[in-house]
Amino acid sequence: MSTPDGLRDEAERCLRALAGDHARLRDDQWTAISALVVERRRALVVQRTGWGKSAVYFVATRLLRERGAGPTVIVSPLLALMRNQIEAAVRAGINARTINSSNTGDWEQVFAEVEAGEVDVLLVSPERLNNPDFRDLVLPKLAAGAGLVVVDEAHCISDWGHDFRPDYRRLRTLLAELPPGIPVLATTATANARVTQDVAEQLAGDDALVLRGALERDSLHLAVVALPTAEQRIAWLGEHLADLPGSGIIYTLTVAAAHEITGYLRDRGHEVAAYSGQTEQAERLQAEQDLQDNKLKALVATSALGMGYDKPDLGFIVHVGAPQSPVAYYQQIGRAGRGVDRAEVILLPGREDRDIWAYFASLGFPPEPLVRDTLGVLEAAGRPLSTGALEPQVDLNRARLEMMLKVLDVDGAVRRVKGGWTSTGEPWSYDRERYERVTAARRREQQAMLDYISTTGCREEYLRRQLDDPSAAPCGRCDNCTGRHWPADVTSEGAAQARDRLHRPGVDVPPRRMWPTGVKDDLGVSGRIKPELLPETGRALGRLTDIGWGNRLRELLAGGDTDVPDDLVNAVIRVLAAWDWPARPTGVVTVGSRSRPRLVGSFGHRIAEIGRLPYLGELTPLGEPVPRRHNSAQRLSSVWHSLAVPTDLAEALSVNPGPVLLVDDRMETGWTMTVATRLLKESGAGQVLPLTLAIPN
Repeated sequence: MSTPDGLRDEAERCLRALAGDHARLRDDQWTAISALVVERRRALVVQRTGWGKSAVYFVATRLLRERGAGPTVIVSPLLALMRNQIEAAVRAGINARTINSSNTGDWEQVFAEVEAGEVDVLLVSPERLNNPDFRDLVLPKLAAGAGLVVVDEAHCISDWGHDFRPDYRRLRTLLAELPPGIPVLATTATANARVTQDVAEQLAGDDALVLRGALERDSLHLAVVALPTAEQRIAWLGEHLADLPGSGIIYTLTVAAAHEITGYLRDRGHEVAAYSGQTEQAERLQAEQDLQDNKLKALVATSALGMGYDKPDLGFIVHVGAPQSPVAYYQQIGRAGRGVDRAEVILLPGREDRDIWAYFASLGFPPEPLVRDTLGVLEAAGRPLSTGALEPQVDLNRARLEMMLKVLDVDGAVRRVKGGWTSTGEPWSYDRERYERVTAARRREQQAMLDYISTTGCREEYLRRQLDDPSAAPCGRCDNCTGRHWPADVTSEGAAQARDRLHRPGVDVPPRRMWPTGVKDDLGVSGRIKPELLPETGRALGRLTDIGWGNRLRELLAGGDTDVPDDLVNAVIRVLAAWDWPARPTGVVTVGSRSRPRLVGSFGHRIAEIGRLPYLGELTPLGEPVPRRHNSAQRLSSVWHSLAVPTDLAEALSVNPGPVLLVDDRMETGWTMTVATRLLKESGAGQVLPLTLAIPN
């Protein structure tokens, strides 16, 4: 082993290979590297974005490999982060490979290279830890032979972190089972004192080395621009985007908003692209590269573009809508200003932000009765059940069901095996106190974000105090410190253009084409829906998550039953005028509603009257009110026998077999329209054209 001075010289040479001849190790970087390489300790590094956390594990990897250690295993949450890390590793002469959901065809070759000692760094997505074969066959070998284990974006381990992920909780078990002497490094840029303590305890109890630095970003110039309406916020962005330096990221809270804003900015001649978790992989990669190459002024993105995207010269970050915590906000704005002297950080908050926060909060860990129901179904089955087989028996959508099962797996109540999930039979208790604490903490964070918007003090100091940064102090750069505020006005022309774009009515609603799994025994249907029973692609006035129509539609549906308002009828007329149907409808049918009969009935009659179409009648609701369901199988089962074609409607269809406009107030899953279409077509209707006021997203 080299002397401490000699080892540091080696470390400095490695760093220069990674970052250039100008690079020098920071004191905390060297402390972490020495702890990993010499002392083989477990360390948590909490440092601001751009500080050089990846340099710590790449330099430590190089030194450990030169001393005969096995490869470094890095658990990394995002594909974008992996790509950037691999590119950085190559610069340092480190052979890095990855295992994730997008390169399954390469796994066998990667494992062979690991066995042959040819891989210095293996990056693994946390989702792999939940795969039975990987967990049981691959991971033990990797852990036993690893020279270093790295947990990147380690705040994801903690319930209290702003981006908690169930798969990360498996790391606690992995770390506990590591052979003695294998060093562990956890890194994050966004952890307050509570998250730091939680992650450190999961690493090594009281024995973890914690290196926490100041979070000041002296290139960031923070500002808030408060505007009363969505169209004014979007117009402001369109009129000021060219004034912002270089290229950057415009963050939105929803996918719908990302596409709306992208469309508006393109109309105004700006080179921008939308980016979300729903964007195709190839399109996402191209968008990231176009921003890197400055071919775009901005990506208009959801939080899917977050951790790991590395463009040092990003000149600005704009948020249209506030994230629900100062910690999440600081993480996202940390993408900017790493390699430039000045970056603009602007928040355009909206009154709809709280509604969106409430929606995301509703997707948390399910209440105890639903969890117990799931455990009971698995215990009764006595065999593994796939998520699809569980779905008809548990009232959760696929994403929430998967999340809950992963948590139960980590808690030891269920286990993922080939073929699905099985009960372990181990006792399990619902940690109500913990979930209530987390919920209360989230509410406090939301209030803290509102206080950030309204503060008259230093904005960066406020955020740093929210992250428990002991060196937080006035920055002297933000709008409040300098007294220089962005103008909060827009031209009447810009506001009108934004209003036209945001209130451009009409969203395509494609039909359901496959019956959900798990309903064949009860309903007798499976596989593809017969083409002759399918509705046409329908239309909705807007999405509940739209920043244009969303507020108006949420307000309507949250109120009591009332006649359809004139402004919505007028907007729907525009939807109908732009509908490129192959044949004009010859009649209107409504879906009978117990919750809003006046709204749906008046909507159907108004459309029929204005379109000079006969109102053919209403599908009659049957039985008790249909409870709201959250997954496809349960929703279909609940609506299957809930509607009937009354005699007068059947007679009207027999003499009027042309295309039918099928009207409802909202579509959530699409199954009501699917069942209604089946009934109408079996009664003699031709094409069925679904029309609704609102869809969720």
